[in-house]
Amino acid sequence: MDAVTLLREQLKTAHWVLEGTMADVTPEQMDWAPPGIANPLGASYAHTVTSEDMVINGMLREGAPLFASAWAGKTGSNEPMPRPGPDWEKYGSWARNVQVDLPAAREYAQAVYASSDEYLAGLTPEALDTQLDLSGIGMGQVSLASAISLLVIGHINNLAGEISCLKGIQGAKGYPF
Repeated sequence: MDAVTLLREQLKTAHWVLEGTMADVTPEQMDWAPPGIANPLGASYAHTVTSEDMVINGMLREGAPLFASAWAGKTGSNEPMPRPGPDWEKYGSWARNVQVDLPAAREYAQAVYASSDEYLAGLTPEALDTQLDLSGIGMGQVSLASAISLLVIGHINNLAGEISCLKGIQGAKGYPF
């Protein structure tokens, strides 16, 4: 198996885990504000999908993310997620206040997943060795393969775990397995 095929399989599995974890989420579970500074489950889901869109379509494809083009106003979030940066207070405020329409957000997610798979399918194993400068986010020089693994696949898995935990704290089953 080549590295592109492996990354595509890992991404497909991460999407399956995330969507399976979200499958039975209620509106009450989505909006519940956990204690401390943890984010509500709905904001975590919106963040996960929007971040994948930003990384794949914005950063790696160097184009407009779907939320700013074909899916503008149709992502299921009542307000756009702030871009990552040093002003995390702005993000925290967004996460505590955003309202997520789960069916609409899941439709947007499917479009993001298809776009991501299309991007990965077009890569060659050699392209995965391309070096990216991610110094702006504290990662230095990394290969494209590492960027996809860390910033997309790993991020999805991390957030699926957070969502699973938020469901568990509310007395619901987290992961789909």
